[in-house]
Amino acid sequence: MAMASAELLQAEADLMRHSLGYLKSMALHSAVKLGIADAIHRCGGSASLPDLLATLPLPPSKQPYLARLMNVLATEGIFVAEDAAVADGDGAACVYHLNTMSRLLVSDTDINGSASTQSSCILMATTPQMVGSALQLGKWFQSDGEATPFVMANGRSPYVVAAQDAEFNSVFNEAMAADSRYLADLVVRECSDVFKGITSLVDVAGGTGTMARAITKAFPHVKCSVLDLPHVIEGSSAQDNVEFIAGDMMEFIPSADRILLKYVLHNWNDADCVKILTRCREAITHGTKEGKVIIIDEVVGSPSQDILEAQLLMDMQMMSLFMAKERYEQDWNKIFKEAGFINYKIYPILGVRSVIELYI
Repeated sequence: MAMASAELLQAEADLMRHSLGYLKSMALHSAVKLGIADAIHRCGGSASLPDLLATLPLPPSKQPYLARLMNVLATEGIFVAEDAAVADGDGAACVYHLNTMSRLLVSDTDINGSASTQSSCILMATTPQMVGSALQLGKWFQSDGEATPFVMANGRSPYVVAAQDAEFNSVFNEAMAADSRYLADLVVRECSDVFKGITSLVDVAGGTGTMARAITKAFPHVKCSVLDLPHVIEGSSAQDNVEFIAGDMMEFIPSADRILLKYVLHNWNDADCVKILTRCREAITHGTKEGKVIIIDEVVGSPSQDILEAQLLMDMQMMSLFMAKERYEQDWNKIFKEAGFINYKIYPILGVRSVIELYI
């Protein structure tokens, strides 16, 4: 049966919107590089196009194009546009406001009541290396090789690229630190019950200790240890009841009341996850009482279409980078059982991510 013209035209518009979707990412990338959110914040939270042109680092030849960038950003909900419908379309009469999303791009962290902006994470997701990886997906699906899309695009794994490319390494490290600062504030505020009644915690692959320091600040009675590879924790010294231990989580994890795995397991395949979790189980059964493993990671599935879409896109990214994945509850249940765990509770309280308590 022939489709109505309106239905066909809507389908065409939807295909166009999806095929050009990468321009949304590049528009967001441009907003971060230009510091548009900071500029609006400095103007008191609202700014007209002339206000932005007066403060942004734009050469005169590019100033006529700013309104078109702002049109896309406002349409996508990054900023709020007031009086956007202007007859000549030049945007001169439009006033742009910050909203919750764009406040997360402001470098003045007091505006968020949080310790971090998300700008570094945006820049990481839109590096040439990451975008180039996504461009290899079609070719990767047709090939029978073992190389990931990232390796196909860049010739090396993300960790090797980070070790050899100073610029990429800097962007990567800042993004990881920014995410830890942002998440640490939320975890302490929303998941405080997880840390009550314990005296020790090991943050596995905890980097430079951002999360551990946030925990000890909120719960001074908890002694935190950060376990990571030697080159990661090099230069980090014990402070604020946080100590650093050089080691490989695949081989050994120190014993503690709680073992924390924050955004670790989605980088690994199921077999490696079982190995890591087995080491965690050994670490929490050494004391007089059995402890718990705290996992902060994605559990795919949400009544929110936006959150579900973010989870599925992250799943594609993990596949492209490491041949790893984001997991549904049944996937988590399977690796938990294989690692010797019987009981777990999932708390979907961190938006895209969840907190999982895992115990024997």
